[in-house]
Amino acid sequence: MASDDPKQQTGGGFFASIASSLSNFGSAMSRSVNGLVGYEGLEVINPEGGTEDAEEEAKRGRWKQEDRDSYWKMMQKYIGSDVTSMVTLPVLIFEPMSMLQKMAELMEYSYLLDLADECEDPYLRLVYAASFFISVYCAYQRTWKPFNPILGETYELSNHGNLTFISEQVSHHPPISAGHAENEHFTYDITSKVKTKFLGNSIEIYPLGRTRVTLKRDGVVLDLVPPLTKVSNLIFGRTWIDSPGEMVLTNMTTGDKVVLYFQPCGWFGAGRYEVDGYVYNAAEEPKILMTGKWNEAMSYQPCDLEGEPSPGTELKEVWRVADAPKNDKYQYTYFAHKINSFDTAPKKLLASDSRLRPDRYALEMGDMSKAGHEKSSLEERQRAEKRNREAKGQQFTPRWFDQTSDIHPTPWGDLEVYQFNGKYNQHRGAIDTSDNIEQTDIQSIEFNPWQYEIGC
Repeated sequence: MASDDPKQQTGGGFFASIASSLSNFGSAMSRSVNGLVGYEGLEVINPEGGTEDAEEEAKRGRWKQEDRDSYWKMMQKYIGSDVTSMVTLPVLIFEPMSMLQKMAELMEYSYLLDLADECEDPYLRLVYAASFFISVYCAYQRTWKPFNPILGETYELSNHGNLTFISEQVSHHPPISAGHAENEHFTYDITSKVKTKFLGNSIEIYPLGRTRVTLKRDGVVLDLVPPLTKVSNLIFGRTWIDSPGEMVLTNMTTGDKVVLYFQPCGWFGAGRYEVDGYVYNAAEEPKILMTGKWNEAMSYQPCDLEGEPSPGTELKEVWRVADAPKNDKYQYTYFAHKINSFDTAPKKLLASDSRLRPDRYALEMGDMSKAGHEKSSLEERQRAEKRNREAKGQQFTPRWFDQTSDIHPTPWGDLEVYQFNGKYNQHRGAIDTSDNIEQTDIQSIEFNPWQYEIGC
């Protein structure tokens, strides 16, 4: 197998070692990309399970030949590295949405947390909550990259039931986002940070974040530890996403927990999307089994201490993915389109809101050249603001979240935690109760996340 030493994971040697270790399975399962000079030994897998020739599969990606060649040459030096914030990526791999909007998109099936709060059965409550956290993977299966938020950028979501949502980019190096959602049933708080490992034609993404849900009726606090995510065929072949491993959701109040195993995608697509596991009590005895696919539906059934279905019970569906538009360019759901629209924007939208980003809007309009120009311009303004701030000896301070002294351990490293400070509720409450708010054309607002004057 390939060495863990990043210095040895370079160029064709890394891919050749993988191809060599798989060669005993036969050419029907996986073939090298023959005929693509310079990429010998590079393995390309069809995630849909087809057995087409690998050379044809390799040509199905979004890259033109000349783009693929230049990107491959540029990225070889980063193999084995964390590329979270060290690489400027071409706009053609982006979707017209920022990471802050992606965080809000996870609220699509928030009704499951409402049901968890209303549920009196402590184990069924975890079924609902775990199904909510499974549902978020529907948003993660898209293969387009969201824009990295500018420091101080925000996103506000309204008109989604009675839910309020605010997210903010609270750190640039390292990139950290914070989010808070709330309604009469629950509060949802997340500090989001990732670490990556670039492997050439794939990238592994390690979630160092902390996600906490508090169910208001009983004050139950739930803590999530998700699996890593792997994006395959970045340069050659159809790009696809997999999240193999365990997801653990723990009731920190009682000690009950859910452990769900995401099956890795195997040969010919076997096991892809499948999720299975159990709800356990504090004594680690199985109480309810859960099974399904993270891109389709989840079901549950009471079980005995051996994990077998209890006699006289049946499998019941608890969640199913909503219908989505056909042949959507960015694989957007109807809710994703709402996230991008001003229909979900509150009155007097913050000028720092992601919807107002000129690069995002240009990409949405299909103007790739302008999107790239606007993206570079925003990044340069961000660098100028940092230089100006540091020259004045000023520190960046998030507006809606405060950094705490808590250091949260994760399987992949420690995380500095940010908490919602409540100021947004005061801000929004003052606007919603005022009769003197001027009606402004939202689309005329200039994107402005900058807290400090940019100048010499």
